[in-house]
Amino acid sequence: MSNANALNLTPDPQLLEGAKAAFKQAYAPYSKFHVGSALRTRDGRVFFGANVENASYGLGRCAEQSAVQAMATAGEREFTDIVVYSEATPPASPCGACRQVLYEFAPDARVVCVNQHGDIVSGYVRDFLPHGFRLEQRDDGHDVGTE
Repeated sequence: MSNANALNLTPDPQLLEGAKAAFKQAYAPYSKFHVGSALRTRDGRVFFGANVENASYGLGRCAEQSAVQAMATAGEREFTDIVVYSEATPPASPCGACRQVLYEFAPDARVVCVNQHGDIVSGYVRDFLPHGFRLEQRDDGHDVGTE
């Protein structure tokens, strides 16, 4: 992304506060790198996530994935906005795995990554994951990849 704040967005205050609260709950004893996120669905529901590490590193979960999992567990399947909060400079943006998870549910959602200094990286999910894919069911029961 050529412009860090591609959409010229400021974080939604409710989502920013939720992401900051989730950040404080992160479980990151190994990396010490805390991340919190908050997302909003089309009907206005807000879901939160924090990164949760594990001694078996591959079993950890990122904040964005935690928020999406909470949303999906509540029966929601799409979100419109997500705020990711960290104390990294520049603000941490979703990792590759998170970008694909976000794309699965909302390729057109707005993403705002922010840090404690108010620095912002923003864009649409599809900006963070160009050429992302989703599987769709065909009438014959086979899955096909779509962009």
